[in-house]
Amino acid sequence: MAEPVTWRSPHEIKRREFMRYAGGTVLTAVAGAGLGLALHDGRDGRQYFEDLANAETVTLPRYDLNNPAGPNRIAVVHGQAASVMVKAAFDTLGGLDKFIVPGDVVLVKPNVAFDRPPEMGASTSPEVLSAVIQQVRECGAKRVLVADNPINQPEGCFEKTGLGPAARAAGGEVILPRPERFTDLAVGRLREGDQVTGEPGEALDRWLVFYEPLRLATKVIGIAPAKDHNLCGASMTMKNWYGLLGGRRNQFHQAIHEVIADFPLMIKPTLVMLDATRILTRNGPTGGSLADVDTTQSQIVVGTDMVAVDAYGWGLLRRRGRPPEYLARAKRRGLGEDDLGLVDKVEFNV
Repeated sequence: MAEPVTWRSPHEIKRREFMRYAGGTVLTAVAGAGLGLALHDGRDGRQYFEDLANAETVTLPRYDLNNPAGPNRIAVVHGQAASVMVKAAFDTLGGLDKFIVPGDVVLVKPNVAFDRPPEMGASTSPEVLSAVIQQVRECGAKRVLVADNPINQPEGCFEKTGLGPAARAAGGEVILPRPERFTDLAVGRLREGDQVTGEPGEALDRWLVFYEPLRLATKVIGIAPAKDHNLCGASMTMKNWYGLLGGRRNQFHQAIHEVIADFPLMIKPTLVMLDATRILTRNGPTGGSLADVDTTQSQIVVGTDMVAVDAYGWGLLRRRGRPPEYLARAKRRGLGEDDLGLVDKVEFNV
């Protein structure tokens, strides 16, 4: 394993770069007014940035594999039974056993952000999560970890959404966010053997992330709901990785498209799945009423290219106008394909 990358302290970094990384508005408030920021890991703002200046960062391995069905293939499966759709989608990509092998420790990352019941469409469906865990276990995985860093109180979110009970019943292990489970990540730098490759993100350079489940995992599967989002237009598989960030991540709302476009650089998951069994068409990301939720298009979308999966998912929201800016940003940087005309889309009913 490569040695952790050691970074210069803030006074050695160009002010523009450090302010971009640390979040200029918040950092200015901390430094100028001495305000304490209530960070997720319990440190106040000043202490966080002092610790950050002196800390070493970690890097992530690549969890991705070559898609045996082709690099641009996505599977779109329509139906009602989550277990049937999930298996059919994996089979379309060559079978989940081409991605998960006996002995793997698999992190399944759902969206558990809010303490809303599953019917509201604000979180991943418990039925879909359960089906994925069962399929992973059938491939011989040693452990299946389920983790997210919710906006609301974590224990309550996992219970209210039904994702905690569903994960445990299917044989998964829920890992809740605790301060000691967060570490500063060198965003965009990835371990390949003993080498560290890659480059910083455009908006994210290094940041506090929910690292413990990533450290344990040999494979990663992201499962995101298809839903409206008031800031970025849509929250799907790319936005799902926002749930790994710690600290005052709400400060990134002013550059939300730049941050989301960095996620395909930050993490190379094994697979991503768009859960469109319920589609939150408006009032996202939390939802307002059952009238906001469309269940008539029930489907599962799976692929290795999160940009392509989300480009397809955008159409499910039936919006006029351009897709979210983060899709085009990621495409320009060679991080995925947003032109569905160039994507091998296999679509069918079960």
